[in-house]
Amino acid sequence: MAAATDPTTSAALITNDAVVMGLLAITLGAIFWTSSRPDGFWKKFYTYIPALLLCYLIPAIYNSIGLIDGNASGLYPVARDYLLPSALVLLCVAIDLGAILRLGPKAVIMFLTGTVGVMLGAIVSFVVMGVVHPETVAGDTWRGMTTVAGSWIGGGANQAAMKEVFEVDSDLFGQFIAVDVLVANVWMAILLFLAARSEAFDRWTRADTSAIEDMKRRIEAYQAEHSRIPSLTDLMIILAVGLGATGLAHFLADPLVAWIGTLPAEWRLADYSLTSGFFWMVVFATTIGLALSFTRARTLEGAGASKVGSAMLYVLVATIGMHMDIGALLDKPGLFALGLIWISVHAGLLLLVAKLIRAPLFFMAVGSQANVGGAASAPVVASAFHPALAPVGVLLAVLGYALGTYCAYITGQMLRIVAT
Repeated sequence: MAAATDPTTSAALITNDAVVMGLLAITLGAIFWTSSRPDGFWKKFYTYIPALLLCYLIPAIYNSIGLIDGNASGLYPVARDYLLPSALVLLCVAIDLGAILRLGPKAVIMFLTGTVGVMLGAIVSFVVMGVVHPETVAGDTWRGMTTVAGSWIGGGANQAAMKEVFEVDSDLFGQFIAVDVLVANVWMAILLFLAARSEAFDRWTRADTSAIEDMKRRIEAYQAEHSRIPSLTDLMIILAVGLGATGLAHFLADPLVAWIGTLPAEWRLADYSLTSGFFWMVVFATTIGLALSFTRARTLEGAGASKVGSAMLYVLVATIGMHMDIGALLDKPGLFALGLIWISVHAGLLLLVAKLIRAPLFFMAVGSQANVGGAASAPVVASAFHPALAPVGVLLAVLGYALGTYCAYITGQMLRIVAT
């Protein structure tokens, strides 16, 4: 676990990461305990508010009121680098790869629609704010927007690439980091809220969810057939598989990234995300998990492998939430208004296409989050529908890393034209 943060670097009430981790664990435990109540107030409460959404929002409230400082904490990097890949492996162990392939082309169509929505939203939001509040988009604002495009289509590596390619000033970059984090997190909260109402959405789009339901049934049937009370040996083997595969993923990713870094700069620039250790770690962890699903390791699902993976994923959700500052909206209202218009165009286009092709909410939500949130949060949104669906989010997010640099660069050039 990460070392405790230095109290002198943060004004938060709680600065020790061990204490923050304990607070998050108690919070998650309380949410799950109350959500499991069979009747009474909590039963009614969770009819309207998904438990997963609270796992995200309550840590955000802790951060916003100054109880903790998510940016000063080292918990998120630990959860991202250790718990996320372990969760992906354990969730993939039980997966039916054939069932994923049978989901059809609509998942990819919605993902690509999300990409186009981010690109189009950048132009629309720039033009709208240019009319409503020209000061917001004056000067080099368009350059800062390219970094958000890189993040919302790909991920952090693509965002860093745009900063260098378009020579974004450090102060401007910092402002758009805030826009990126807050707006993306607000959108993720909306998606988690909608996930609990997927049936109503699917009726509206008249979506065919048979392939998704078939996949869920296959997983649940397999779990029922092989279910057993886990022994200590089972749990230790589950941890060995998850953490061992994570170690192997890091072991393979580090030298590969080092080798790519030795290539000529012009080669690396063509696909900047390939220099991201996180990208390769996610790819290797997912691949290992899928490979294990064809072996006897799949029987670990009967002992609760996916439940252990889901627990790791919920800890990740809490650490993601603690980075959101709800009050930050007041600091730079113009830029945040720009971001909200931007994400609204993205959402509107997704809704339109989902209605036209009768896509389920699952495809829309995961296609969106695979763009905007990337591999760290796409499986979170996917698992809100069913833990077995988490790998779908990962596979689409990996596609986003590949497209991020190219599409963000094109977006930047379009913004340059509009700004001049």
